[in-house]
Amino acid sequence: MTSPVVAIAYHSGYGHTAVVAEAVRSGAADAGADARLIKVDEITEAEWELLDAADAIIFGSPTYMGTASGAFHVFAEATSKRWFTRAWQDKLAAGFTNSASKSGDKLHTLQFFQTLAAQQGMHWVNLGLAPGWNSTTGSENDLNRLGFFAGAAAQTNADEGPEGVHKADLATAEHLGRRVAETARVFTAGRAATAA
Repeated sequence: MTSPVVAIAYHSGYGHTAVVAEAVRSGAADAGADARLIKVDEITEAEWELLDAADAIIFGSPTYMGTASGAFHVFAEATSKRWFTRAWQDKLAAGFTNSASKSGDKLHTLQFFQTLAAQQGMHWVNLGLAPGWNSTTGSENDLNRLGFFAGAAAQTNADEGPEGVHKADLATAEHLGRRVAETARVFTAGRAATAA
């Protein structure tokens, strides 16, 4: 059986979200996927074709002013060409985001990704983790320390560079990549079995 193809379509304004995207890619690759990073603000025609051929697309963007970045919104609008042809129908989708605040309205960005995926007819893969760091025995080093369910959320202090992305958030992003890759393997095997 061939490895599922997982594309990570993301924008990063200052490098923080790129670090998270790499963690997602690493987790997907560790789970056996052919995982590719695509910068949506520099996307080529060959990368659009890669998205069309992928088994799963993971969307990523910083949260700016309560939603995905402007560059990601430009990409999202450009996907309307795929919507007309249903090119992404029944692919898997997931998402991740980063902002300086613990919450920072990151949920709105993840919900924007979910709506984009739903409009494209895709199947959303959630984080699949209970929240961490919500009890006296919890720690800021727990997976899903920020308590998001829809996708992976990261927090980086506003006065730190990309090296300041919290290690637990990177581990959470790796978990998301693995989960999507593992789910894609199940989906591709199921499709092959039903086609046989």
